[in-house]
Amino acid sequence: MTSVPATGTDAAWIVGLLQAGDSYYPTGSYAHSFGLEGLVQAGTVHDAATLRAFLFLSALPALRHADLPLAAHAWHAFGAADWTKIGELCVLSSALRTAREARLASENIGRQRAELAARLRAAPLAQEFLRRGNAENWPYSSAVSAALEGRIFGAPVDAVLAGVAYASLAALLAAAMKLLRLGQNGAQSLLTEALAEAPALIAAAQAVPVDEIGWFNPWLDIAAARHETADARMFIS
Repeated sequence: MTSVPATGTDAAWIVGLLQAGDSYYPTGSYAHSFGLEGLVQAGTVHDAATLRAFLFLSALPALRHADLPLAAHAWHAFGAADWTKIGELCVLSSALRTAREARLASENIGRQRAELAARLRAAPLAQEFLRRGNAENWPYSSAVSAALEGRIFGAPVDAVLAGVAYASLAALLAAAMKLLRLGQNGAQSLLTEALAEAPALIAAAQAVPVDEIGWFNPWLDIAAARHETADARMFIS
């Protein structure tokens, strides 16, 4: 098979997505464990095997049924300038996160990503999104803002969803390395195994209608809520 070189346009969106998904990019995600620390405190996740179970039984299904469909629908809505739908997706994204700090984490990261897109790239689409969001009091969403970035970069929807999947899984495993005796090689092994599921997740997520978006793990929400009032903690959520 002969490889096809990327065009200049491809390279532009590739480097944009790389920048937006890098841990150096100041979205604030480094401060969150997205409920994982609560599970570690409860003893549910305590080693590589139980972390793997959490990734495959909770994190990947959440991407498949919630964050990836949200980003896919938002990508299409931004392309059509369907601001009503974009607002509805922001509200839905917030409603899906029942634990307070998980909800605030997504909203804060989503706002920061949108503001960075407007500031760093002077993107009219981001500026209009912020104007409407502030005027109509939309809760910001990390998934919706990822779709916004993709539209600004000119990235196809599959690439945007791949970026969402990578950023979500990498953030969880970066947190896990601080919470467990895992090590970089162990984390990268789990990340590689989880990312192997990404193509199937991305394809399936794009077939999810808006009224079927959602994923619920009650134990994760309970652990996250307990973590919010813990006496000592390393992460915000």
